[in-house]
Amino acid sequence: NGARLRMAHLDRDSDAEAYQGHSYSRVYVEEIGNFPDKAPVLKLMATLRSANGVPVGFRATGNPGGPGASWVKTRYIDPDPLGYTIIKDEFSGLERVFIPARVFDNKRLLDSDPGYIDRLKASGSPELVRAWLYGDWSAVVGAYFPEFSVDKHVVAPLALPKNWVRFRAMDWGSYRPSAVLWFAVSDGTMPEFPSNALICYREVYTASELNVGMKLTAEEVADLIADAERGERIDYGVIDPSAFKEDGGPSIAERMSNRKVSFIRADNSRLPGWDQLRQRLKGEESPMLYIFSTCTNLIRTLPAMQHDLNKPEDLETESDDHAADACRYGCASRPYKRPEPKLPIKADGYRGNPDGTMTSNLTWREMMKRLERKARAS
Repeated sequence: NGARLRMAHLDRDSDAEAYQGHSYSRVYVEEIGNFPDKAPVLKLMATLRSANGVPVGFRATGNPGGPGASWVKTRYIDPDPLGYTIIKDEFSGLERVFIPARVFDNKRLLDSDPGYIDRLKASGSPELVRAWLYGDWSAVVGAYFPEFSVDKHVVAPLALPKNWVRFRAMDWGSYRPSAVLWFAVSDGTMPEFPSNALICYREVYTASELNVGMKLTAEEVADLIADAERGERIDYGVIDPSAFKEDGGPSIAERMSNRKVSFIRADNSRLPGWDQLRQRLKGEESPMLYIFSTCTNLIRTLPAMQHDLNKPEDLETESDDHAADACRYGCASRPYKRPEPKLPIKADGYRGNPDGTMTSNLTWREMMKRLERKARAS
């Protein structure tokens, strides 16, 4: 009937824009999870049109894992992990559906090649096998931080001592989300947290949708920060150095400072920063980083971070990495615990303790001399 099938290139937004004005009755995307950002894929929706009334539609295939697994899972899988439920988009009115398909459904393949299952089992890590063999979208394949565990690192919110050092770390964004995280540094007085451990106890995340910011101004974000920490002592704040760039006017950091929200430049060394974050996740006897369960975006994105295919030691920068970046800035800020306050020394050489007991500030020899003098005087 004259239909044509075209194989086309798509990598980023600029590639998608090359198809503006085109008309297609079908758009097919193979392995949709390989796209870190959904923007170039969804832009192709504008090419689905027919002047002759031919029904149009979008189809995509994908396996769990890949740099875009997070947004694919959020858009297609999370509404109904079992599949087949038609989801109606609130904004566009379009419908979409997740249709599960596993290797066990392909009877012809298994009959013709019964050894394929065994080869899948030998294809890689247990997470990869779970993903490819069973279609498990909860399996994090190729995770940059496999050390992360909800059981080990996520805790229910609880009151933290007010005298602990508290600071904030921020990754700035307008078109992309801004991520602000607040940390407290344990001094070891709470048995739940080792001394010098970081507790991420609050987040502000300015997203209108997945990996899309709210286009807020520096002043608007600063007001959100000020409201969140009203009445709280914050010892310092770090933000990505790009916020200090002056390009014909005051910088983002300066404009936020005018709202009484001050920052210093974060250490933006990527690989050492990721290593510090990993070290805190691992700990020695116990983790040195804990996250309140209310910090949902950090918990959502940190385990989904992937290796950069071109720079395996680094993290994929096109993904929803804003909360992870803020956490990296916090870990790299050289956080410190507040020193114990020195209590006044009384005239007899003893130091008063908060519980009413006394602690000697003298050496053993000095104490013996004082006792001898008292004995002679009596």
